[in-house]
Amino acid sequence: MPRRLAVLATCNLNQWAMDFEGNLGRIKQSIREAKAKGATYRVGPELEVPGYGCEDHFLELDTVTHSWEVLAALLADPEGLTDGILVDVGMPVIHRGVMYNCRVFLLNRRVLLIRPKLHLANDGNYRETRYFATWKHRGKVECHRLPDCVARAAAAAAAAAAAPPPPVDVPFGDAVLKLRDALLAAETCEELFTPQAPHIDLALAGVEIISNGSGSHHQLRKLNQRLDLIRGATAKAGGVYLYANQRGCDGGRLYFDGCACVAVNGQLVAQGGQFGLAEVECVAACVDLDEVVSYRCSISSLREQASSTTPPAMVDVDFSLCRPPPGAAQPAHPSPPISPKAGRAPQEEIAYGPACWLWDYLRRCGASGFLIPLSGGADSSAVCAIVGAMCQLVVAAVREGDAQVSADVRRVAGAAAGGAALPTDARELAGRLLSCVYMGTANSSRETRERARALCDQVGGYHLSLSMDGVVEAVVGLFAAVVTGGRRPAFKAHGGTTAENLALQVRVAVYVWLWLWLCVCVCVCVCVCVCVCVCVCVCLCLCLCPKLERTPALCVCVCDLRSFLQWAATHLHYPVLAEVEAAPPTAELEPLIEGQQPQLDEVDMGMTYAELTLYGRLRKVARAGPVAMYNACAALWRGRLAPQAIAAKVKDFFRFYSMNRHKATVLTPAYHMESYSPDDNRFDHRQFLYNIR
Repeated sequence: MPRRLAVLATCNLNQWAMDFEGNLGRIKQSIREAKAKGATYRVGPELEVPGYGCEDHFLELDTVTHSWEVLAALLADPEGLTDGILVDVGMPVIHRGVMYNCRVFLLNRRVLLIRPKLHLANDGNYRETRYFATWKHRGKVECHRLPDCVARAAAAAAAAAAAPPPPVDVPFGDAVLKLRDALLAAETCEELFTPQAPHIDLALAGVEIISNGSGSHHQLRKLNQRLDLIRGATAKAGGVYLYANQRGCDGGRLYFDGCACVAVNGQLVAQGGQFGLAEVECVAACVDLDEVVSYRCSISSLREQASSTTPPAMVDVDFSLCRPPPGAAQPAHPSPPISPKAGRAPQEEIAYGPACWLWDYLRRCGASGFLIPLSGGADSSAVCAIVGAMCQLVVAAVREGDAQVSADVRRVAGAAAGGAALPTDARELAGRLLSCVYMGTANSSRETRERARALCDQVGGYHLSLSMDGVVEAVVGLFAAVVTGGRRPAFKAHGGTTAENLALQVRVAVYVWLWLWLCVCVCVCVCVCVCVCVCVCVCLCLCLCPKLERTPALCVCVCDLRSFLQWAATHLHYPVLAEVEAAPPTAELEPLIEGQQPQLDEVDMGMTYAELTLYGRLRKVARAGPVAMYNACAALWRGRLAPQAIAAKVKDFFRFYSMNRHKATVLTPAYHMESYSPDDNRFDHRQFLYNIR
């Protein structure tokens, strides 16, 4: 008896919300690559046709209409892309007046099945129930009338092949494809994470192949959880599991981090990359379906449960997965198990996730580079290093012959260089894309000025150092002349009040207006880093300008940030970052007084960064209010601090949080990275006015 060997393909796609033409091109390319690898099945990411991040565009009927038009173009494609390969795409579908998040199966220019999502993601950054409903009729199938554009495309394709016209009504619901030699079914993204995941019942019903088209975004330390679930999906009940995902910035704050993979009986046999600039990455594996049957038959408890499982609804398909397409050789052996490419170190994730997101941001927003107000401190230095990492990735992709990246470099950086040849190293590219400005005052130190200059030089950007004292003096003088009758505020070190001390720290406000002016004049993206710990409760100064929404930002924990600086000094080859990390964090906004300790951030805040990280995680991840936070801190700090001291710390945190919560409403669009991100009204839903009396 011949072995049932099948080549199956999954993919990472860098889709863009509402870019129907571009998304169609990337879907086509992934199908071509899958067929070139000899695959008979190709699965793509969740909602890959319109892009996962359409958000409220899903409520527009145009989005559904254009999605069907893309599907019709796939069926009518002159290359016959769906001939001889089962193609599984994700798109929104309206059935009986209700919108569903669906998988649509295509074969030989026909629609075989539309499978709606059973469980929706609706926490964290996900809002799927805002647009879609779940399919609540488990194991049930109804008829769905195809739109005219799809029906005409399928009929024309059938006529060209002298075949009978396909039906205009297709199955819609929770069903399994019954192929000649295998059973195949799908689940979608969140369904993998649910306690009662569909893949368990499908495996018990004898389904050998289960696919998952996903839209899963990057978050620090998240990948290992995803890989554990994927392997666990088949380790317990056997089977083949294919996982597809988007990879890139599809127009919003999220970076989808790919890692398309294939698992068989709990072991990975193929895996794609987590970060990368390639718009299409196809991952294929040869699997032995008889190994699945043998694995399941060897587990007594599985046999007992499977024997009592109700059979699912099935759609008969006259197609063999184990027969190679014309021109492809019959595979001789299944793909061997591989060691999982587990989650990178957090320092690498901070480097390469935002670097890829910034490249997508830059090439898709129409700007010609980045401007960084480089202070020589940890936050701005980290952003500069990440832009440097971006340039390293881009140049590496150009050297490897990536045509899309090369075209983007010519368009983004070529105009600034007068149409010059493609850059050959990262520093050359940074010289075309990156400008850094050190905006010092009389309170700035020589050390930060020199660190800023050295870092910009190591990355390769253009550096400008200037003094803001004249501008600051003009602003203070104008205010004194017009408002206070000549009375000038004084720093606290010079006898001023706390309010005067804060009022004189106006450098950030001046920066803001200069950034905006530069954005308008030379069309660059101002790029900043915001400490997620500080954003939660204290000194967020961005409220001085509500127009900063045009600025891409990175929100990351200070502890991870400092660890990244140490790593980047060696691995990204920017050694001055080690000096940046070793320097005590200070904003340098107050004058230096001989014999007194210089201004330090942790002293100003009254909390250490380690404490802020703890408070932030307890507040968001552990959902702790004041009492729960006190209990957690009391258990953690038992024997180190008195209960009264712990209570005072917790009260201080919530007092500052309540006072400053409104400032988060003007946070810039930031790369989502932390599980306790304060991204207002998107990831963190809380009121912004509290009673602090």
